[in-house]
Formats: sequence, structure tokens, C-alpha cells
Amino acid sequence: MFSKRPLSVLLISTLSMIIAFSVWSVFAPIAADIQVMYSLTNAEKSILIATPVLLGSLMRIPMGILTDRFGGRKVYSLTMLALLLPTICAGFTHSYSMLLFWAFFIGMAGTTFAISITYVSKWYSPQKQGFILGIAGMGNLGSAVASFSIPLIFSSFGLPWVFWSLAIAVALMALLLWVGTSDHPSAASPKTLQESLSVLKFKETWFLSIFYFLTFGGFVTFSIYLPTILHDQFNASTVDSGLKTAGFVVLATFVRPLGGYLSDVFGAKKVLTFVFTGMLLIGLFIAFTITAFSLFSVGCLLAAITLGIGNGAVFKMVPSVSTGNIGAVTGIVGAFGGVGGFFPPIVLGFIKDTSGDYVVGFSLLALFALFCLLLNYSGFKKQDVRINQKHLA
Repeated sequence: MFSKRPLSVLLISTLSMIIAFSVWSVFAPIAADIQVMYSLTNAEKSILIATPVLLGSLMRIPMGILTDRFGGRKVYSLTMLALLLPTICAGFTHSYSMLLFWAFFIGMAGTTFAISITYVSKWYSPQKQGFILGIAGMGNLGSAVASFSIPLIFSSFGLPWVFWSLAIAVALMALLLWVGTSDHPSAASPKTLQESLSVLKFKETWFLSIFYFLTFGGFVTFSIYLPTILHDQFNASTVDSGLKTAGFVVLATFVRPLGGYLSDVFGAKKVLTFVFTGMLLIGLFIAFTITAFSLFSVGCLLAAITLGIGNGAVFKMVPSVSTGNIGAVTGIVGAFGGVGGFFPPIVLGFIKDTSGDYVVGFSLLALFALFCLLLNYSGFKKQDVRINQKHLA
């Protein structure tokens, strides 16, 4: 029976993250409709889309530490239960301000990434973690589920049932987590906050955080703001934009394990060199072809593949930074990645309002990819990441 536990933890944890990420991405697919309902500017719409990302990013740090301390089963189940309040209450709101208020707390759904990765990593050996954590990261598919399901629920039953249907799914997953998983029998001894945050002194923690700011931040930005770009730039309908965005998310998510596997075989440094070079060229390509739908679509597909591989490569390296503090490192790196998805949508909305296009925004993406490329070359010359043995459990 014990041999089956890692698989059940992996599968149920990933499924729970899919549901949680559907909640986290709830506003993006119907942002254009909400904009009409409340007569919002592009900037106000962008803030609503990005608000859940903020809390879901910053709270990854404490949630990763709590998972290390108390175990994934308890922390994961309670986090899912905590999502019931904002999802139920959001269905009763009738103003932009109150929707924004509950959107902030809906952001807790994004913390499940740090919980899931920390939880699953304890059940598998380091040699397999690139591929396994790539599978666990496929919980990102929740963004695709939201992209094609939320517009259909909205058009059929209205805005309240968008939130209430998600609340039902969350409640069911909390129950499944509690009855279907267990914590690792060799759990580490509890650490103080100072011991957990000691990983901040390792340069690898900061480098990987910057890298994930680009790879996962880019993924989040595309997955939550692509419907807006498709609507504004090409007059796509809500449902059509959602389906196209779902395609992006599915592609980026399914290649994530490939990024982890390639890192297992060739080393994450080499894989990330490819990723950052690719994003430099893709950012420039999109910036100057954004008015042509076919070329823009090609750029988005290439970005999905490249960012997905990058996400898998970064998290191949994360557990090795400090094997006794995986939750802390996961939380910090994950937080930077989430914040990387918070600011770009707001910046893109501001750029759109002031300049009328998105050229500058995607040029900035290319510039940041160049910075990461240089950092990758200078930061990991001899090996991907050293293992900091002093923090072993």
C-alpha cells in the first residue's frame, strides 16, 4: 500500500491544483464582459485581472514554509476550504469595488502551487524530481479549464454561478485531499522561521526567483491577459478568446514535464540558455507582428512551448538549493514567479491606454529575457545548483 501513496499524492495534488488555478484565473476569461457591466477603463480591468495574482504570489512563501512544518495534507485541505468564503461571497457582489475586494482573497488559490510542489517533492528522489515536479506543475491546466468553461457558465447562468460552481468544485477537492492522501512518514522536524528563511542568503534562491519571474510570470501574463489582447486587437468574442487562451495554457503546461526531463538529462543551465534566448527573439517577434493575427498566433505558440520548458527547468533546480527547506525555496521562487504575472498585465493595460498598442510591452519582455540569459551564464558557470547540506533535515 505504501508504494501507491506517492502516486496518489501526485495525482490528487495535481487535480486539486487544477481546480485551484481555475479559481485563480476566474476573471481573465470574462474580463471584457465585466468591463462592460461596470464601465471600466482598460487599466481598471487589468487591475481586476491581476489582483488575485498578488496575494496568490506573496502568500506562497508562508504557505511553502507551513507545508514543510505541518505537512501537505493538512495545509492543502485547509487552504482549499478557505477558498469557499471568497468564491461564495463574490457571487453576491454588485459593484466593482466589492468584486475587487473578493478578488484579492480569491488569490489564495494561487498559493496551492507552493503547497503542491513542496508536498509532492518529499515523496520522490532527486533523480526523478525534474520530471515528477513537471507533472505536478501541470496543475497550471486550471487556467485552461477556466478559459473555456468560465465563459460558458457566464453566458448560460450569469456571473454569480461562475463563482458558486467553483465553490462546489473546491469543496469536493478539499474532501478528496483529506481522505485520499497522507503526509510523508519521514517528515522533517519543525524549523524556526529564521531557519526557513535562511535560504535567502543563497544566491541560487535569488537567481532562480528571477528566472521564474520570467518563465512562470510570462505564462501567467499570457494566460490571464491573452483574452484581453485578442478582444482589443482582433475583436475576438469572449468564448473564442477563451478557447484560444486555453490552447496556449494546455501547450505550455504539457511541455513543462519535458523541460524537467531535459534538465534531468542535459542539465538545467543548458535548457535555460535555450529558453532565455528563445524568449528574447519571441518577444521581439511578437512586438513587431502583433497587428497580424497569424504571425501573432505563431509567436504565442512559440512562447507557450518555450515558457513551459523554462518552468520545468527552473523547478528541476529548486529542490537542490536546500533539501531540508524545500517549502521555503519553493515559496520564495514561486512568489517571484507569481509577481511576474501580476505587474505585466497592469503595465500592458497602462501602455495600451497611453500608446494605443502593445509594442513597448513585448519589447520589455525581450529585454528582460536578455537579462536572464546573461545572469544564467554568469551565475551557474560550473554546475546548475549546489546542494546546501547544512540545511538538511
